[in-house]
Amino acid sequence: MVEFYRGIWVVAYRELLRFIQERSRMISSFAFPLMFLIVFGAGFNRIVGTMTEGVDFIKFMYPGILSMTVVMSSMFSGMSIVWDREFGFLKEILVAPISRTGIVIGKAIGGSATAMAQGIILLLLAPFLGISLTFILVIKYLLLVLLLSLSLSGVGIFVATRMRSQQGFQMVMQLLIFPLIFLSGVFFPVDNVSPWLQVIAKVNPLTYGVDAVRQVFLEKDLLLATDNVADAGLGVTVFGHRMGVLEDALIIGILGFVLLSAAVWSFSRQE
Repeated sequence: MVEFYRGIWVVAYRELLRFIQERSRMISSFAFPLMFLIVFGAGFNRIVGTMTEGVDFIKFMYPGILSMTVVMSSMFSGMSIVWDREFGFLKEILVAPISRTGIVIGKAIGGSATAMAQGIILLLLAPFLGISLTFILVIKYLLLVLLLSLSLSGVGIFVATRMRSQQGFQMVMQLLIFPLIFLSGVFFPVDNVSPWLQVIAKVNPLTYGVDAVRQVFLEKDLLLATDNVADAGLGVTVFGHRMGVLEDALIIGILGFVLLSAAVWSFSRQE
């Protein structure tokens, strides 16, 4: 059992070390969400106006951008598997005294750690957007980020086990990530779109991550404007029930367990 956890730590540490050493990856991972926030925020804030009382478009979009950043980083954590396969290092990992389940968990933890680091740095923007941070809010946010990043990293690892080139992996991930982002409620309330689009959005696991993070960040502003957060019209409604943070987290956790199990199964079939 000690060797199992040690193997997980070694794999996770290697992922962290690689991220720190790749400065271009660090810069691009921060620049991309900032670009979205600045371009979309500056371009649509005046046009869209307030999403509800006390919440303008930038405030509404900011929690979604945080979730988007975490998901993109965690889903691309599978890139290291493809890189290792191309350069022959994957064979050395597979013959090492580490279980394949431990390798997948280590990859997921390493990807989640890098995603959380990016999410923490982007918190520095909150005061400039008129969002006050509290200790409880930050703790709730970090727990949600950890759950979301671990869950979605399963997608990246699963896809990586099926890819043989970095170019192919990047293409597939782009095809997956952009629909996930644009259909998750990052830029619009999910319940205010066409019924057919609502169905697609509510099948999207990222939708519940965005909703949970948004409720954590905007709860105070909404309570000041309305007596009940649900009265503000934000959130995701499933079968007539408006989801709360804990319910969103439960859905993410269940999906994460399924996705990571699929990644472990697929990686265990590697030869």
